[in-house]
Amino acid sequence: MKTLKAYTIPFVGLKLGEHHFDYDIDNTFFQNFEYNEFSGVDVKINLKLEKKTTLLELFFEARGSVNINCDITNEPYDQLIDDSYKLVVKFGSEYNDDNEDILILPHGEYEVNVAQYIYELIILALPVKRIHPGIEDGTLKSDILTKLQELSPKDESDSKSSEEIDPRWNNLKKLLTDK
Repeated sequence: MKTLKAYTIPFVGLKLGEHHFDYDIDNTFFQNFEYNEFSGVDVKINLKLEKKTTLLELFFEARGSVNINCDITNEPYDQLIDDSYKLVVKFGSEYNDDNEDILILPHGEYEVNVAQYIYELIILALPVKRIHPGIEDGTLKSDILTKLQELSPKDESDSKSSEEIDPRWNNLKKLLTDK
């Protein structure tokens, strides 16, 4: 965790007002967290720290891309990252990070490490379902995608004529449309 020292901000010597910090995030950053789902990472973090008399406000902006595998085809693609996060740092009797937007540091602290917040910002900026853009626009040609289309259930209207369907089902379908 020595490499995460670069993400420690000593705020005690800073003057009141705005201060800017820039970080370039790559794969080595995520190796410190033992997170290896990314093939490549190129994210720029712009951190604006606003020091006030009784608290600190941190504004994180993440822009860039991460190379991840598609959940459907397992093909790698670049997922764009564009997200922001605001953190308020207050001072109290003991350390408390139970609230996701407020960090309470004990009185007498002189620095704050932002590595965990950068990590969470990037991870949470990813979509829950990671779909290759080529699937959505139909340009991706993959053996896995072809096999999935072969194995997908066929349309029932092709295999069964309306005469073979029990007429009671047709009456039930009418209930769905009679609202």
